[in-house]
Amino acid sequence: MPNVIKPKALKVGDTIGAIAPAGPVDRDRLESAIARLAFRGFQVKTYGDLYRSRGYLAGDDATRAAEFNAAFADPETSAVWCARGGYGTLRILDRIDYSAIAQSRKLLYGFSDITALHTAIGQRTGLITLHGPNLQDGFGKQDFMPVANEAALWRITRAELASSTSGGYPYDFSCVEGLDLQTIHGGITTGRLIGGNLAVLCGMLGTPFEPETAGRILFLEDIGERLYRIDRFLTQLRLAGKLQSLAGVLLGGFSYAANEQAENPSDVAALLTEVFAPLGVPVLAGFPAGHDRFNLALPLGALAQLDADAKQLTLLESVVNLD
Repeated sequence: MPNVIKPKALKVGDTIGAIAPAGPVDRDRLESAIARLAFRGFQVKTYGDLYRSRGYLAGDDATRAAEFNAAFADPETSAVWCARGGYGTLRILDRIDYSAIAQSRKLLYGFSDITALHTAIGQRTGLITLHGPNLQDGFGKQDFMPVANEAALWRITRAELASSTSGGYPYDFSCVEGLDLQTIHGGITTGRLIGGNLAVLCGMLGTPFEPETAGRILFLEDIGERLYRIDRFLTQLRLAGKLQSLAGVLLGGFSYAANEQAENPSDVAALLTEVFAPLGVPVLAGFPAGHDRFNLALPLGALAQLDADAKQLTLLESVVNLD
């Protein structure tokens, strides 16, 4: 595993590179997101035609990978923010210039299918990346981003806010409505965060980019998966040895779109307990991150403390380089 690299902090006035490495982008929502970032003092730069589509992809693999590499190589940008998730990032992992990404030390923002990029970059470079709202699904929604989401996002990555908490900080859940944290197995542990979308992580097993989980706090979330598929994915992780030697487990939302029939939450909770309680490590479920309204940013690769008894996650270091 490479040494940890902290990305450069984001400052008001910086330029953010917006890219579409996965699914097609909704023009209205992305334009709304760009306008809201401008209101917060940032500039946004795009690469190529951000609104093209090729079936369920935002362009062919070569083009999407080239734009991803260009955003990291661009001296004008300070961070790279994914427009949306969807499908397709796994297809470009072998086209990415990882050495250039390591040298750039730029923040990467995104979640869902972007899990593949977070994992591959972490495995190949050690660079901390941010599992958090995509542009279209964060600032681009009709409703404003929840206060809790935006507070966590900026507190981790903006220089003027991160500098006040350089020694780390506990997550603030005070503005998270309907919070339901559940201790599956008690205890306190320390480790670096890894993970993201469950289905995407399982799709990386057996590839050169599969996650190394030993000694890590594994975060998992997903959307629209039937109970038997969640079971299948978790069993796949177990059989692949990815649940052995974990420091702890942090479980986010296992949610469903408004037009889907949701699984019974108690059935999902029972399955998660059956899989994770026997591991004997601290396990906390219900963390507000994933495809629900509340999606608090998690810095993958950062050192954190998970206190499953107190139902708290605390970052133990500044995530960004403040120099």
